[in-house]
Amino acid sequence: MVTTAIVAWCTLLALAPLRRPLALGIISFVFGFALNELPFVALYYLLVSTWLAIGQGGVDSPSHWVAAGLAVLAAAGLRVVAWRGLRAGPAVNRALSEGLGAGWRTTLDTGMAARLRRLPLARILFAPVFFRRRDVERVANISYGDAGRKNLLDLYRHRSHPPAGPILVHLHGGALFTGKKNREALPLLYRLASQGWVCVSANYRLRPAATFPDHLIDVKKVIAWMREHGHDYGADPAVVFVAGSSSGAQLAALAALTPNDPVYQPGFEHADTSVSAAICLHGYYGYPGTKDQSPSSPLAYDGTDAPPFFVAHGDRDSLLPAATARLFVKGLRATSSNPVIYAELPGAQHGFDRFHSLRFDTVVEGIVAFTAWVRSREMPGIVPHDRA
Repeated sequence: MVTTAIVAWCTLLALAPLRRPLALGIISFVFGFALNELPFVALYYLLVSTWLAIGQGGVDSPSHWVAAGLAVLAAAGLRVVAWRGLRAGPAVNRALSEGLGAGWRTTLDTGMAARLRRLPLARILFAPVFFRRRDVERVANISYGDAGRKNLLDLYRHRSHPPAGPILVHLHGGALFTGKKNREALPLLYRLASQGWVCVSANYRLRPAATFPDHLIDVKKVIAWMREHGHDYGADPAVVFVAGSSSGAQLAALAALTPNDPVYQPGFEHADTSVSAAICLHGYYGYPGTKDQSPSSPLAYDGTDAPPFFVAHGDRDSLLPAATARLFVKGLRATSSNPVIYAELPGAQHGFDRFHSLRFDTVVEGIVAFTAWVRSREMPGIVPHDRA
C-alpha cells in the first residue's frame, strides 16, 4: 500500500503540479517529472505489484482494498499522462508549420527528409533509460580550456567517422550552480550522432566560484574550440548549432544572440563564435513575470541578427513558467528576420528531456526536421526536396 500510495502521489503531481510558492513547485518537479515522462514504467509496476498481491492472498483486508483503489486511480491518472505525451506530436508539427510555413517539408533536402522517422516505440515502452547506440561512439573528457574538470567536453560521433558532419554543442542545466555533461538530452545527442553529426556535451564553470559572464565565455570557448579542432573529429566547422536545457538553454540563447562579441571572448576575440541556429529546451530566459534586462537574461538582447531558434517549453513547468518562454519568443519574433519555432508541450514538466519518452522523442524528431530545414536553406550545394 505504501509504494502504491507513492506512485499515486507522484501521478497526482504529474497531472496537476503545484507552482507557487516556489518550494511547492520544486516538490512537484522532484516527485512528478520522471513519472510524467515514464508513465508506462509506473503502470508496469502497478500491474505487477497488484498481480503479486492478489496471488499472495487476495484482497482480503481494508488495507488491501485501499491499495487496490489507489492502484486503479493511479492507473487512470497514468493513462492521462500518456495521452498528454501523445499530444506533443500535434504541438510540434503545428509549431513547425507556423514558424517555417505550411509547405516546409517540401523545402528539405531529399536525403535529410528521408531521415525523418517514426518514434522509437520499443525504446519508449521498454528501454527509456538506455541511450547508447551501437553505431555511435563517445570520446570522453576532452579539454577545451584551462578550468580543469569544468572545461571538459564529451564528443559523440558515428563509428564510421563520416567526413564533414554538422556540429551540435549542448549545454546542461542546473541554474548555473550544479549539473554536468551527459545528463540531459542524451536521446537527441545519440540520434544526431547516428546520422553523422558530431555532437558535444560540455561542462562549464559554475557558481559560486564563477559568475556571469564566465559561463557564457566557456560556451564560446567550446564553439571556438570546435571550429579550430572539429576537422580532427570529422566535423564541418562551418556548421555549428548550439543547444541547451534549462540554464543551458539560457546560455545557448545568449551565445546565439551575441556572436563574436569581444566582451564575451577575452583572449580569443577574433574567433568565430556565430552559430547556424539555437535550440532551447525548458529554458530560463529571465526573471519570471518581468522583461528582465540584466546582461545574463536573453530578454535583454536585440534579436535583429538572431539565427533561427527552436524553443520548446512545457505548459506545466513548475520551476520556469511557460509565460517567460512566450515573452522571449514574442520579443524574438518582433525583431528577427529568421524563423522562431515555439512548441508549447501539453502536460510537460521541467526536465522533459531526460529519457526516451513519447514527448521528448517527438521533440527530437521536430529538432531533426528543424535542423534539416536550416541546413537545406543555408548549406551550398544542397537540393531542396521540391526541386529534386
